[in-house]
Amino acid sequence: MTDLLEFVALSLLPSWCWLRSADWLRAKEPAARVLARLLADHWTDDPKQHATLRSRAEAAIRRAAAGGIAVVPWSHPAYPVALTTIADPPPVLWVRGRVESLALPAVAIVGSRAGSPYALSVAERLATDLTAAGLVVVSGLARGVDSAAHRGALVDAGTTIAVLGSGVDVIYPSEHTALARDIEKDGAVLSELVPGTPPHAGFFPRRNRIISGLARAVVVIEAGEKSGSLITARCALEQGRDVLAVPGNVLSGRNRGAHALLRDGAKIVESANDILEELGMLVASRGSGGSRGSGGSGQLDPILACLTPGEPSDLDEIAERSGLSTARLLPRLFELELQGAIARAGGGRFLRVDRPG
Repeated sequence: MTDLLEFVALSLLPSWCWLRSADWLRAKEPAARVLARLLADHWTDDPKQHATLRSRAEAAIRRAAAGGIAVVPWSHPAYPVALTTIADPPPVLWVRGRVESLALPAVAIVGSRAGSPYALSVAERLATDLTAAGLVVVSGLARGVDSAAHRGALVDAGTTIAVLGSGVDVIYPSEHTALARDIEKDGAVLSELVPGTPPHAGFFPRRNRIISGLARAVVVIEAGEKSGSLITARCALEQGRDVLAVPGNVLSGRNRGAHALLRDGAKIVESANDILEELGMLVASRGSGGSRGSGGSGQLDPILACLTPGEPSDLDEIAERSGLSTARLLPRLFELELQGAIARAGGGRFLRVDRPG
């Protein structure tokens, strides 16, 4: 309980603290020590700050328990490994729905809040096809393209994740309350903000880094020159994720932001297959059917060879041993985890699971 309290207290500090706290957490510093260091560096004139933060953290945890909201701190095995790789991951995620959905490979679909019928149709179709291929669709529950993507993912009981710019018990916009309930059945509604936090303009640009951070790729549909979707695309590029864009009508001016992404090298998307191909999933689906964990020849998978049973390793360690970038390493780790060849430990670490026989 103390560990959880300290993580929640960390999350209540200003967001500019999270770059430093993430570095210390990756270095295996306990949350209590990280919090103490930050308070000593920046709040020396406020000796009551620690007690105030703990009191607010306790109240947030109580509210979450009363509302059926899961609390997933950085140290919890369910914390998404993909998020631990971004520069300033949230110390805590608040989740309604199925926490286990956070571990599945995902693609983000974002776009205009005032999407044209064309954009909404494309978003819905892409989401339906991506979930049929086994991917999770991540978006922001906003009007327009976001909500169309969530609805498309739900068409055939697919899994989708909504990232909010408010507490998970304060659905915004309010007309999407029923949609949020549908998402929770097999997916998740999540936020870095404590329960009860109302929406605020400054929260939405920050939540975009979580949308891209959870995903292996970000697909932009109908974004203007000043669209918030371009913030998500920029976050994705900074995080080493793939950025793709859907072309649109050149006469309307509604898609100049997405077209600018295409001019800068984003992959063009005409169907879900373009996304799957970029992720290497089309090639994988045409494989020979041999054991992926062993390469089909009795040899240990090179990533498994970098891991030791019973000794968790973080992404930086695995990347250094394997020679792979974290962007390329994450999909393989997800695949091996689904196969049961590796298991997840807290703080974004993995260990090898050696099974008898």
